[in-house]
Amino acid sequence: MKAKTCNETRVIRTSRIFPNDVNNHNTLFGGKLISDIDMLASISAVRHSRAECVTASIDSVDFLSPITPKDSVCIETFVTFTGTSSMEVIAKVIAENMMSGERKIAATAFLTFVALDQNGKPTKVPAIIPETEEEKKLYETGKDRAEKRKEHRKNSKEYARVLTTHKPWE
Repeated sequence: MKAKTCNETRVIRTSRIFPNDVNNHNTLFGGKLISDIDMLASISAVRHSRAECVTASIDSVDFLSPITPKDSVCIETFVTFTGTSSMEVIAKVIAENMMSGERKIAATAFLTFVALDQNGKPTKVPAIIPETEEEKKLYETGKDRAEKRKEHRKNSKEYARVLTTHKPWE
């Protein structure tokens, strides 16, 4: 299995913000952005693994700056770190004021995908090769994020044992 560069997994999409994309504050609706991030990040994961992939987790989506209808929004995703069958993908959301050209990082997120074989079981993925300074920094810190994710997932499973599934309206 041949290792791949981060750039080989890169996906970039730029779009405009229209009235049906905004919330009551006239900023991009967070749920729409999260959906778009997940869709584009899944393409990065499939490009890397050349296998079906499922989203295993989305780390906190950090909304750093509002995106308005005066902005275009560019989402860039690429694989930053790999495990045996899992891949970490970063999503950078860049807002650009269409009139001034000013660009800013408006949101970031890390997503984890698991590659699946034809039977729906986890399958091995190639290693990732960082090349740029940004990619190398993300790669170097990837193991720490993966360990924190495992601990968080363990805690989530413990919470799930005590959460109820009753119907509050009954």
